[in-house]
Amino acid sequence: MLRELWETQRTSLIAIAAAVLVALSTIIVVPETEQAVVVRLGEPNRVINRFRPGTDFGQTGAGLTWRIPFIERLVRIDKRILSVSMDSQEVLSTDQLRLQVDAYARFRIIDPVRMVRTAGTSARVEEQLQPILTSVLRQELGKRTFQSLLTADRGAAMIKIREGLDQQAREYGAQVLDVRIKRADLPEGALESTFARMQAAREQEATMIRAEGEKNAQIIRAEAESQAAKIYAEAFNKDPAFYDFYRAMKSYDITFDKAGGGNSTLILSPDNDYLRQFRGK
Repeated sequence: MLRELWETQRTSLIAIAAAVLVALSTIIVVPETEQAVVVRLGEPNRVINRFRPGTDFGQTGAGLTWRIPFIERLVRIDKRILSVSMDSQEVLSTDQLRLQVDAYARFRIIDPVRMVRTAGTSARVEEQLQPILTSVLRQELGKRTFQSLLTADRGAAMIKIREGLDQQAREYGAQVLDVRIKRADLPEGALESTFARMQAAREQEATMIRAEGEKNAQIIRAEAESQAAKIYAEAFNKDPAFYDFYRAMKSYDITFDKAGGGNSTLILSPDNDYLRQFRGK
């Protein structure tokens, strides 16, 4: 009798415990900071507390809800803004500088059903976005100079990177809100080589400028001498006797100057043709 009573009570306790477990597995709590996708037999069935911009607190659908045990499972997704960081990457700028770049992006899940179907979890979305962020950032920064990253042009680059990343993030049900560069520095030891390369480039440019200046000077000098010869020729043709006299004086100046400087003596006949200008002929 007691044995039968004990068996009956044990069966009742087991039934009550099973009922409690089923009830606990049926009732679920979704907080304000989460949205949940109920997956029935491997296929998303409904979304609890879906993200809706501008929804007031307390009117989002969060709180107690239910599911069918053993048939439906719950995938919890953070409604808050998440972040994905990029490992430090080496990027080659257009001015041939190798930059060490660290960046991160902020995103949120706006289409939980698509996220569950394509990625499964928000952690998996982060894993998918990390290489995409790296690729888009390398592609965009590779079009710019290092100096542009220190100016307002950096903001335009960040917008381009965010748009490129957001376009691909939509495939996973995510929206990229912002992309920021934490650090963009030259590698260790690169500064000295950069200065040396800049100095060599400036020296090469200076050499080219000097060569061009010398070339232009020679051209100008030749044109000036040609113009002077033309002027002299025109002037001498107007008075050949004066030209003969002028040329003789130049010759006397050179000849007598050399003779006097070297303590030499010139002995010429008075009727020598070289001295005709002294005779007024």
